[in-house]
Amino acid sequence: QVQLVESGGGLVEPGGSLRLSCAASGSIFSTYAMRWYRQVSGEQRELVAAITSARSTNYADSVKGRFTISRDNAKNTVYLQMNSLKPEDTAVYYCNADVKIRTTLLRGDYWGQGTQVTVSS
Repeated sequence: QVQLVESGGGLVEPGGSLRLSCAASGSIFSTYAMRWYRQVSGEQRELVAAITSARSTNYADSVKGRFTISRDNAKNTVYLQMNSLKPEDTAVYYCNADVKIRTTLLRGDYWGQGTQVTVSS
């Protein structure tokens, strides 16, 4: 009923920038918190950044001052601007959203398929 599609990943050199996008579509009544997670193979998925519908944000300590999360409520889209990228930022980045479904008015937690970000020279 709800699909999250990420885009914007790729290969970038250390110090470079990337912008990730995640668009939610389907039978959406309302979108609440939206988040970006990342996961390195063999490790636990970690929260990178989150933003509420009122645009209150929080970040992992490791990305504060380098990453910026934002959203366009009209488009049900969340963005992650990543600057000053480091090799340790290399991971698969996943979008997550708390969504109320139009047909049932039930809230659920939805995930995108992930997009690879590789920081390497």
